[in-house]
Amino acid sequence: MKFVALAAIMAAVAVPAAGAATGTLVGTDGPGFTITLKQGGKVVKTLKAGTYKITIQDKSNIHNFHLIGPGVNKKTAVGAVKTYTWTVTLKKGTYKYICDPHASIMKNSFTVT
Repeated sequence: MKFVALAAIMAAVAVPAAGAATGTLVGTDGPGFTITLKQGGKVVKTLKAGTYKITIQDKSNIHNFHLIGPGVNKKTAVGAVKTYTWTVTLKKGTYKYICDPHASIMKNSFTVT
């Protein structure tokens, strides 16, 4: 009986809580004409599908951070200089992030597998 109870506890601990994030990402726009999305200090090129916590550091009042992809369309406000936190579920596909007022020069993308 003790073994069954111990096995049940171990199984519960091994399974992430519902809604737990797969990973943590950091997005930054500004203060110059730069926009990035990083994980562990490296620019994101590919990610595994899942739920991610994204901290957006909006460092300029002339930029925003706009993330667009399958099932995701989130953005910060132009004019706001503050930190945002989003939780998003990324599905297989291509995602792009841009600064809407400067989309021709402040843009990048990544693939979710």
